[in-house]
Amino acid sequence: MARLCEEFTLCGLPSGGGGLRAVGSAGPDRVIVTHEDRTVTVYKVSDQKPLGSWTVKQTQKISCPAVYNNLTGEYIVVHDHKVLRIWKDEDVNLEKSFKATLAADIYQIHTLPDTEPLVLFEGGSVRQLDVLLSAPQQEIESVLSKGEVIRWSDVLLEAGSPVILFVTEKDGSFHLCAQKLNPNVCYKFKLDSGDKNVRPLSFVLCSKQEGVILMCLYSSGCIYQMPLSLNRNSTEKEQVLPQSLLLKLPNCETSLDHATILILDETHVAILGVPYSHQCTVKDCLSIWNISFQTLQVWKEFPEGSCGQLWCFCGKLFVPHGKVLTVIPFTCETSSLAAVLGKLKQPDAAVKSVSTVVNWNSMLCGAQSAEPVPTPESKRRLRSRKSQDLNPQPQPLPLDQFLTEIQTSTKETIDQQLKYLLRNLQQSNAQLIIAQIATTLVSRCKAQVKFYPQKALESILKTQMLSYSLCPDLMAVALDEADYFILQLCLQHFPDIPEAVTCACLKLFLSVNDSDLEKIALDLGSVASYVELGQRSSKAEEKMEIVENGFSPVLLEEDSYDGKKTNDPLQADGKFTCPVSLKRAVLLNEILLSTYSEAFLLPRLKDLSVPQVVLFLRYVEYLYAKQCEFISFEIPGDRIPTVNQILDWISLLLDAHFTVLVMATEARGLITHLHKFIRSQAKLCSQLSKIESSLQNLRQLKSQESDVLYSIEVIKII
Repeated sequence: MARLCEEFTLCGLPSGGGGLRAVGSAGPDRVIVTHEDRTVTVYKVSDQKPLGSWTVKQTQKISCPAVYNNLTGEYIVVHDHKVLRIWKDEDVNLEKSFKATLAADIYQIHTLPDTEPLVLFEGGSVRQLDVLLSAPQQEIESVLSKGEVIRWSDVLLEAGSPVILFVTEKDGSFHLCAQKLNPNVCYKFKLDSGDKNVRPLSFVLCSKQEGVILMCLYSSGCIYQMPLSLNRNSTEKEQVLPQSLLLKLPNCETSLDHATILILDETHVAILGVPYSHQCTVKDCLSIWNISFQTLQVWKEFPEGSCGQLWCFCGKLFVPHGKVLTVIPFTCETSSLAAVLGKLKQPDAAVKSVSTVVNWNSMLCGAQSAEPVPTPESKRRLRSRKSQDLNPQPQPLPLDQFLTEIQTSTKETIDQQLKYLLRNLQQSNAQLIIAQIATTLVSRCKAQVKFYPQKALESILKTQMLSYSLCPDLMAVALDEADYFILQLCLQHFPDIPEAVTCACLKLFLSVNDSDLEKIALDLGSVASYVELGQRSSKAEEKMEIVENGFSPVLLEEDSYDGKKTNDPLQADGKFTCPVSLKRAVLLNEILLSTYSEAFLLPRLKDLSVPQVVLFLRYVEYLYAKQCEFISFEIPGDRIPTVNQILDWISLLLDAHFTVLVMATEARGLITHLHKFIRSQAKLCSQLSKIESSLQNLRQLKSQESDVLYSIEVIKII
């Protein structure tokens, strides 16, 4: 079975996704995105942040997607069809990087792990990159006929040697060419669908034990597989490539305009651009099919439209649609007929073996048998069963009846029935049932102002089977009720909270009075440990100068921005104190740990007032100071923000309110202190860089042989 996991946005795109040329792999957890205009950007997928971006001149245009060479750690891109650019991560300006102008137009550059990149020219010739760079202006012959153009290409390893395969079109006729380099042999096959009105839309290669297989999705909705024979005699005449029908999509009465197919594993394929059912009006749909049993496993609609592009790297699908590039993790389990038909039995829970007591009398008489006798545990079960017969427990209501009871019953009755229902909940459809119950409860909360079943909502959230998208109104109701505990649970368990709702929670947490929070029960976790540590200081500690990880309060006072000492409210006798109460710190930590996209979060942060921003900035500054007290740069405990998360939020707050904070009187001391702190950290990094350079120079020095048995060498670092 296949399953699509929770999606997230990697980056923004122009409307319709048309501004994206390709997405390629750039190492573990990294992708390289080539835009249609002039830009190449490398992203770290897990952090959803760019690691570097490079742009060609305004008069230039990228003509084929950028690729990553894992042998050299370099990026390669082609602009204006003939100009190669090669650079590394540390190169800032693309114009100053390596440049080579070739003699023919390039169609595509292909890379394979631990092999030299291959360059496919528009004329059909193939060259290794190092061969081209040794003589960029070497003559490139054309192996294609006049008017024949390449529509698709890919590369694979066959018997340890790379082979480039590409599909060409001329006058509506399609051919497949396989170009080997060692030895230099080119095979050509004809693709024939049997119908002139049907044309191929997407190709994909896969290697199996029986050989190389080419799969093709046609405009009729048929997927054909074609085995390739790459060992035949090159003098043979051109032959039609044999093909067999692999899957017929049942919902393609009309010809498809654009669609893409990808192979996920041996039995699953992903298809983008085909409706998943006859009733579906949205054609831009992502679906996963089981080709062994020809069944639809899962689907996802894109009503805003897509451009028919789809990529897959490291168990994640990359789909440009609307104005964003979306990443969708997926899982594919081993298929079986029972699983496809929904008859796969779950393994039963382990049954405890019955204790046996040896009957010594029987053994003495020669009968070596052991009779099971009731154990104390079984006796207790019998007694409990008798008591249950005398006092029978109420049975849980059926789901339909329970949903009806929610509309009129009291909160106590709902809590009791919900407890029985959750106890007997089956795992097969548990998430759907939880979503239905939560939606019904929230609908009654919105209809009846005085009705708010906090215990029931708490029980539902603690199952960890609910997400924001399954019940979007739950957090809105909790915000109206100012239920901080429910909001805390939502922030902990919901991975898909919109940035607008996150900022609404942040605004509520910053505006509430500490006296109101004292009456509320929250999950404090391990926050109390470091907050109390920051508020306690002994006289012995006050006399000591703390210099850890480059942080020193004395240094901050000496290295002042304007030469004057400022009294920072965060400091008391050289020690940082927490500017917020314990429970407010718990809630603010949930905000810092929440997932977000910077493009959507930054405009929402501008709704915060200056006092709220100053208070939040003081708290995150306090957190960073506490992080610096630990050598590992991590406060021990659960639900504690990391250093990177803290610094990201400081940057976000300053970007959203920098002009206002500079003008605000109450923020002047905070901004000055942050400035001094950054200067001290910059000095520390500068000194560390000098030490690093010196150590690198020492490493490059060759060790001199000495004839003496013992010697002392003194190295002085200036």
